[in-house]
Amino acid sequence: MAIAQSTFPTLLAGWSNYQDLLIKALAPLSPDQLSASAVPNLRSVEDIVLHIIGARARWFTLVIHEGGEEMESYNNWDRKGMPRRSAAELVTGLEATWRLMQASIDRWTPAEWEQELDDEGEIVTRSWIIWHLIEHDVHHGGETSLTLGMHGLVAPDL
Repeated sequence: MAIAQSTFPTLLAGWSNYQDLLIKALAPLSPDQLSASAVPNLRSVEDIVLHIIGARARWFTLVIHEGGEEMESYNNWDRKGMPRRSAAELVTGLEATWRLMQASIDRWTPAEWEQELDDEGEIVTRSWIIWHLIEHDVHHGGETSLTLGMHGLVAPDL
């Protein structure tokens, strides 16, 4: 998928704004509020955000091989047995993974965008991965928003 240079900055700015709105909604939450879920057998707000952070980190470290040790430190945040995280830690994770992704995106050449990468036997490109992360963030950000709203908490103001 070739990215039109005139369109991509708008998409990236929108994605960045979406993250900022999510961070603004998460930052003031208490541990009890972070543990809220739509129903008991679904992920909590905290678990959803941990999943966003972990997915970003895994795509960048395991498939794209970028982000270094800092990005790698977020790979397992959403795995079973990992410590619970505060709102401040979730914000830090979102901001750090964003910063590391942005640095890579800013540096990639057109050829690198279309380079074929191996994701456990499936061939993908950086273009596909970035689109996937956008849709993943928006999907789970919506899930977070719905869960917050169900509990009378302030959701991202879209």
